[in-house]
Amino acid sequence: MVARIIELAVYRAQRSLAQEDVAERMTRANESTRFHFWTGASGKRYVHSVYQLLECPPLPAANYVLVRRRTNGRAEALSVGRVNNDAPSLNLAEIRQRGAELAADEIHVHLLADNAKLGKLIEFDLRTGQFEADVARLAGTRPH
Repeated sequence: MVARIIELAVYRAQRSLAQEDVAERMTRANESTRFHFWTGASGKRYVHSVYQLLECPPLPAANYVLVRRRTNGRAEALSVGRVNNDAPSLNLAEIRQRGAELAADEIHVHLLADNAKLGKLIEFDLRTGQFEADVARLAGTRPH
């Protein structure tokens, strides 16, 4: 039988640090699991998971918006697209390459399209909606 002597103060300090570390990791996880809604031309809103360009995981077929986050916190859509490769790593590579070309810093991913046809419709709706928003912003009006 082996006995071990522990110092209560050291044990409490280690336990306190471990709890703070867990709390810090939970806060970072909550910050990295953000969501953003993009509105299509139809008026329908689509929820997107938000990832930093280099922190995005491999993805199944999905719709995406490549985004540059402005200093005022506003998300500027740079490109709306869709990936549909069978290999999630190919989808991720395609998105990252396009994001790097456009100097995007975020990827907003919509994973709720049930099939390729619906994915194409969502892509078209989001692209058209983004175009309307850009025209309205340039004209100084609000999109309808």
